[in-house]
Amino acid sequence: MQRDLYNEDHEAFRATVRGFIERHITPHYDEWEKAGIVDRGVWLEAGKHGLLGTDVEEKYGGGGISDFRYNSIVRTEIVKAQANGVGFGTHNDVIGPYLIRLGTDEQKQRWFPGFCSGEVITAIAMSEPAAGSDLQGMQTTAVRDGDDWILNGQKTFITNGINADLAVVAAKTSPEKGSKGITLFGVERGMPGFERGRNLDKIGLKAQDTAELFFSDVRVPANNVIGNLDGGFIHLMENLPQERLAIAVAALAASERAFDDTLAYCKERTAFGKPIGNFQHSRFVLAELATEIEIARTFIDKAILELNADRLSVTDAAMAKWWTTELQKRVVDAGVQLHGGYGYMMEYPIARAYLDARVQTIFGGTTEIMKEIIGRSLGV
Repeated sequence: MQRDLYNEDHEAFRATVRGFIERHITPHYDEWEKAGIVDRGVWLEAGKHGLLGTDVEEKYGGGGISDFRYNSIVRTEIVKAQANGVGFGTHNDVIGPYLIRLGTDEQKQRWFPGFCSGEVITAIAMSEPAAGSDLQGMQTTAVRDGDDWILNGQKTFITNGINADLAVVAAKTSPEKGSKGITLFGVERGMPGFERGRNLDKIGLKAQDTAELFFSDVRVPANNVIGNLDGGFIHLMENLPQERLAIAVAALAASERAFDDTLAYCKERTAFGKPIGNFQHSRFVLAELATEIEIARTFIDKAILELNADRLSVTDAAMAKWWTTELQKRVVDAGVQLHGGYGYMMEYPIARAYLDARVQTIFGGTTEIMKEIIGRSLGV
């Protein structure tokens, strides 16, 4: 079907993103995967090219355009270049909206210029060793001490955790209230007691620095509280639709890339005297995947427009997230199978796609949590 989601301005921006990736990411990406972290210089280049904070007001150094299609283009092109470990998505699609919606004028003036230039890299710290989807199990606490808060606890699986200069940290400020007693804090690099742990060794997304964070009597000024006191859970829930849609956008892009690679391989690779794509089984698998991707693309395009209109519901975002990420797993698994032994070799893009895909159904809310959200919306 003809796709009409993007206009000429969007496509011009896409060309900028592709050019940026070709010059500043692709030549270095294998090196970053081996190092387990991207060079901070790529963030500065992204800032110069206008890839960070497209929806941040111009007076703070942003693009001044509240249109998720620009975020979607950045995500899509990075994923299609198989540069999945570059952490721009968390920065733009998760932290950006928190600061735009909840930040005070003083916080925006202090944080956004560096956010948009790439000088301030951001992360969000929710998950803990014993608390992932269950926020009520959170153990990190913040206790008021005069004009400050004293933060203690531990976080894990934090994207951009090593590079981050600003982490949005969820902590219990009223433990007796359970999930209704959580507050968000802006914790900055250099605050005494804020320490990084290991850069975690993952099976995929190797270039992405995913870390443990430790807080030992970290004194956080009251003006670093983000949003309402004890309102953190509500703030998290309000932002999750965009975060989950962003994951779905990435899943769709990864599915498209994996399918294109597999289709090309099936046309080139021969067995028994003909291309393997000519065999009925291969042809049927490709037909099924092409159909599912097309249907998913239609849903995601509609969801993007709904988000732009501030109508994307928690339920629709959950549908988008679980369906596209499970689709991504099916596409890459079928791609490895159709590649045969070569699909297991890292020199082929489908192998990297296979490793990078597995976490998609876990972070941002597991598939099981997404189905629970959808089920509850049905009154069952």
